[in-house]
Amino acid sequence: MSNRTFTMIKPDATAKGNTGAILQMINAAGFKIVAMKMTHLSKAKAGEFYAVHAERPFYGELVDFMSSGPITAAILEKDNAVADFRKLIGATNPAQAEEGTIRKLYAASVGENAIHGSDSDENAAIEGNFFFSKLEQF
Repeated sequence: MSNRTFTMIKPDATAKGNTGAILQMINAAGFKIVAMKMTHLSKAKAGEFYAVHAERPFYGELVDFMSSGPITAAILEKDNAVADFRKLIGATNPAQAEEGTIRKLYAASVGENAIHGSDSDENAAIEGNFFFSKLEQF
């Protein structure tokens, strides 16, 4: 069980001005931000990040969406970080997300679901290292 996870506030939430409110929810849930940056993914970088989904029918649409505007990437620290963060963000489909979760409050659809959260300790490390050098992680 790791004490770190990775997240991205996606272009839809950024465009709607929800980044600050989402970060507030993350802080209020007891997560410590140990790395954070706002950036704009190129199609190539978005494709590289989501390469695991390259054979899926939604891959092209996902890459287009994730490169459509700025995102905020962050590494978060807390005991049981991955599981606790997945609970905080809620189900991928906001219609199925529990009340009070980030996706219930800020996501519009399965495709525009406001935020990414790592699904395992292994992926949290891989995803965090994709965006941040060791010098940028505290």
